[in-house]
Order: sequence, then C-alpha cells, then structure tokens
Amino acid sequence: MDKKTMMEDLARKAYEKGEFNGTWLYAENGGIVSKGAFGFRDAERQLPMTEDSIFEMASITKMFTAAAVMLLVREGKLGLDDEYRKYFPEYPYEGVTLRHLLTHTSGMPDFDVEDLVGPVLDEENRIPANSEIIDLVLKSGEGPACAPGETFEYTDIGYMLLANAVERASGMKFEEFMKKNVFEPAGMKDSGIYHTRRDGRPSDRFTRNMVPEDGGYVPSDLSKLAARYVVGSDGMNGCDYLYTTIFDMLAWDRALREERVLTLEEQKLMYTPVKLNSGEEYIDEDDEGYGFGWCISSHPELGLVVSHSGGMPGLETWFERYVDADRVLVLLCCRGYSDIRTFAGFWDGMMAIAEDEEPEPIVSIEDIALMAPDKSMWESFCGKYEHPEDSDFIIDEVFMKDGELHANAIDEDGDEMSFRLYPIGENEFGRKGGFLKLTFGDGCLMFDDITCKKL
Repeated sequence: MDKKTMMEDLARKAYEKGEFNGTWLYAENGGIVSKGAFGFRDAERQLPMTEDSIFEMASITKMFTAAAVMLLVREGKLGLDDEYRKYFPEYPYEGVTLRHLLTHTSGMPDFDVEDLVGPVLDEENRIPANSEIIDLVLKSGEGPACAPGETFEYTDIGYMLLANAVERASGMKFEEFMKKNVFEPAGMKDSGIYHTRRDGRPSDRFTRNMVPEDGGYVPSDLSKLAARYVVGSDGMNGCDYLYTTIFDMLAWDRALREERVLTLEEQKLMYTPVKLNSGEEYIDEDDEGYGFGWCISSHPELGLVVSHSGGMPGLETWFERYVDADRVLVLLCCRGYSDIRTFAGFWDGMMAIAEDEEPEPIVSIEDIALMAPDKSMWESFCGKYEHPEDSDFIIDEVFMKDGELHANAIDEDGDEMSFRLYPIGENEFGRKGGFLKLTFGDGCLMFDDITCKKL
C-alpha cells in the first residue's frame, strides 16, 4: 500500500473540511515514509504551517518527565519506592511513592488544575510556579480519595510533583535538567521546556493554539472559556510544556532504540503496566495499560505498542511507537476541532494506515445529515427535559433557532453549552461536538440508553 500518498490525502481532506491544522510524520525503521504540514502555525498573523513548526506537546511531556526520574533513579538520587515525603515532608498524603505518581495510582483527589491555579491568577495577577504546587494542594484542604495503589486516576498533579522531585534531587532547574540530560543526548535540537504565556514565544516557529469560539477561532490564551486555565497553568512543569517538532519526536524514537538516554532494561520497566493493590493489572476500556508515562498495548501482528496523547484547549497531539515493528507516528494539531467525526476520522485513519489497514472515509456531520428533513414534528420536540441521575451529560432544553433544532446541555463538569442538532434519521439527531445520538419519542428524549421525559 502507498502509505505516503494515503496519509497525504487523508490529511488534505481533513484540512479541507476545517478539522486539521498541523503537521504529521510517519516512519518505518527510522526512515520517513510520510510527512507534511497544512494550515497556519499562527492564524492571527497568517504565518503558514511548516514541517518544522514547534508545538506544545501537552501530556506527551509526561514520558519525558518519567525519563528524567529514571535517570536519577539510575544515579541513586531518587528511588521508585521512596515515599514522596522523603523529599518533601510537607506533602500531605501518606504512603505515596514515586512509583505511584508515575503510574497515576497515588490515591490523591482528582484535582481540577484550574481550581488550584485560577485563584492565584485572579487575586494576585500572576502565574504560579510549579514549586508552589504542594502549597496549592494544601490550601485545597482535600483528603486522599483512596489508599495509594488502590485505583488508577489519571492526573496532571502527580507529574508536577515529579518535576519538583527532579529539581530537588538533581540540584538543577527542571528546564535545564531536561535540556542537558534528555533533549541534547537524544538529538532533539528544537526541543525545550517553555512557558510561552508567561515568558513569550522564543521564535516565530512556535505554533499558537486556537479554539472554536463565537463562530470562529481565537487564541486559547485569549479565549473567554479557556484563558483562565491555559494562562494560569503555564508555570507548571512535568505534565506539559515540552515544545518540539515532528522531527525531534522521531529523534526521540531513535534515541530510545539506540539507548542514548535510557537503557532497554529501563524502558522495559517503563513499559510494564501498573498492577493495583488487588494484584490485577490496570487495563482501560481501550485495552491499554499504563506504565511510567506511557500507555501500553499489544497489536496482534505488530507486537508491543507504546503511546501517549496530549490535549489542551486548541491542541491535540499523538505519539505512538511500534516497538517490535520499528514504526513511529506523530500527529500534531494546534486548532481545536468543531466536528468530532471529521477529526476522529483523520486521527483513526492515520493510525489505521500505520497498521497496514485501509482508512475509513472521512465524513462530517453535514455529510451524514438529511438534505431535506421533514420538520413538521420539530416544534413538538421543543421544551425542557428531566435530568437523569448518574449521567455525565444532560440535555436540559430543546428549542428552535433560525429554523433549525438546537439544544442546551450540561456536561460532567457542570459547564453549560448550546449546539445545533443535525437530523440523521427519523426523529434521530447528532451534533458536531460528540458522537451522541438523540432520538425523540412520544413526549421523551432518548440517548445513551437513557430516556428523559419532557417536562
């Protein structure tokens, strides 16, 4: 199969449908098979995307933080089973080890980062530093959610704590340690830990994340909905704020394979799925385990696969290594999607090609919506609906606007949203922002095996 052409075609179609703005790279045995760039790295200034554009990597940063910890474990300056309190006695939770933090099994509360950093931004007009994270946790007054090792709960806070441990054990700033001990040995010449909202972007090659808002796109740090979180958390380390390119991520893959940063034995430990206190291996709904900063799975033909995604408002990133098959896929996008079907079609299609499969055609909600729907019943669908218990998503009200059906909803975080409903079948509707299918019945609304009566 012509993977080069297939990936280029898929990226172009996603770009033309308005749902891909970024770069990609796919390599086999260290050789680049397909790469490219579409869109703008800075839409406000109309700076075109280039293959060497530098992206914020969000949570992909975690694998690098985990690598830093492993280097210090090798030197005997950190211990995987050392309690975090050994390095920071003021840390409020007992029994939490570095291993727990690496594997998201610390039992800490599921902190909302914005809730921790937002008040500092609001009241003191400054971005808090990562060194303040324990103080911010202490101020929350929250007790542990469960015993360490009891459950898996993905959290950014644990990796912020690990970044502080790296600084304390090494005697170096996290940014400096990463540059000297990870990026330079790996040959990642365009990579570094940066805080662009606090310190500015070092060059025009840095991309600017854009989010859908008010019918267009705005920079995430200027967004009415996202700015408080994006700006307020910009002083954190460990969980985000690696900036790099598709080429440097390929260099990282080769450095790992050639043991220029971590030995194969150290990597093997990092690629071992965590076991909970029950003795059972943690496996998520996608049949993936989690090690030290890596998601872990197995492909029936290609063998061991390790990966991580990253996401911030206006940003989606993906890095996947087929360890046994010697393949690597990097996807970087610095504009938030508005139609999840198109975006997921591109993302899934690129991964399918990497695994020697034909991608499904990319479709948008407009592609599957009925061209001339019968609207005679639509007014009867309008009104308030009851709120189901134990639901992460609530349809509060359905109403007509400009001749189309719309809905007001409440998500799991309590945030309110409005969106258009697109007719996709008889009394069946979809939306751009998710795969949820809504079906209207006699005085009721059904979705996700839930039936809500009209009030």
